[in-house]
Amino acid sequence: MKRLLVLIICGLAIFYVTKNSHKYSDFLANKITDTNQLVINDSNEYIKNDDFLYVDISKDYIPYSYKDLQNIVYTIINNGWDTFTFYCPSEYVSCLDDVEKLSTDEITLTHINNYVHPFNSFTMLRTSMLGSEITVNVIHVYNQEQIDAINLEIDRIMNLIIKDSDSTYDKIKTMHDYIINNTRYDQTEREWRTTASSIAYGALFDHLATCNGYTDTMAIFLNKIGVINYKIATTANDLQNSATGHIWNAVYYNNEWLHMDLTWDDPVTTTGEDMLHHKYFLVTTEELQRVDAGEVNIEEHNFNPKYYLEFNEKSQKLS
Repeated sequence: MKRLLVLIICGLAIFYVTKNSHKYSDFLANKITDTNQLVINDSNEYIKNDDFLYVDISKDYIPYSYKDLQNIVYTIINNGWDTFTFYCPSEYVSCLDDVEKLSTDEITLTHINNYVHPFNSFTMLRTSMLGSEITVNVIHVYNQEQIDAINLEIDRIMNLIIKDSDSTYDKIKTMHDYIINNTRYDQTEREWRTTASSIAYGALFDHLATCNGYTDTMAIFLNKIGVINYKIATTANDLQNSATGHIWNAVYYNNEWLHMDLTWDDPVTTTGEDMLHHKYFLVTTEELQRVDAGEVNIEEHNFNPKYYLEFNEKSQKLS
């Protein structure tokens, strides 16, 4: 009789757990990751806490979809971590396949990288899998020595050319003009992220930059003055007649997302003459396309809107 009672109780327990398996697996996954395995360090000072439509900050680091994986990767980079380990729950049966897919999707990772502060951006992500354990190692673009030098130099420039009483518009325009007037496009370098010209260090100290260098320098400044921004890019896949992509700044100003392209406002001339334009300064997508549609059709700004949802017509303003 006692044995029968035990069997009945066990049977009821199994039925209850089976019926509520997802709830219990969530509980166990959180319990395992929260106490035994998941190590969550503090973020660094360059974390962005802004809400974007394409990527969200992950709260629990437990993925149940490909979108969750993208958000976890974004959060790892955004926090400025060098390494982070998370786990695939058993309910997400394709998790390991999706991790493999995302880790080799250079296009998607490039666009995710554009949402973080330049100092937290990566030049390489290395993902390893051991059972359900996923470890992401981040190789950052900037080292600490470069970060310290850039911060000091931008602070020095800001103290020289910007007043506290200046409007946000004037501050952005003043820095836009300063960077262009003190930087030349580096025509000798074409490889992305291989020299100082492709980061803010080259723009500020060598006075040479590729589009990456112009864009990073402006992004660092925008973050310093508290203006929401990210980098927006086209890749070679988006372009028909160009072998390389392009990158520029997306800026949230006056309750609207606008484009700003310092590279194209600092055109290379056949005479070597320095020029300063404002054709691509805080313009809408419509204005951007209108400027591009000249005698020579420019396709470098043909970005894929699925990665930059703030520039969809229905999403032009933050809620």
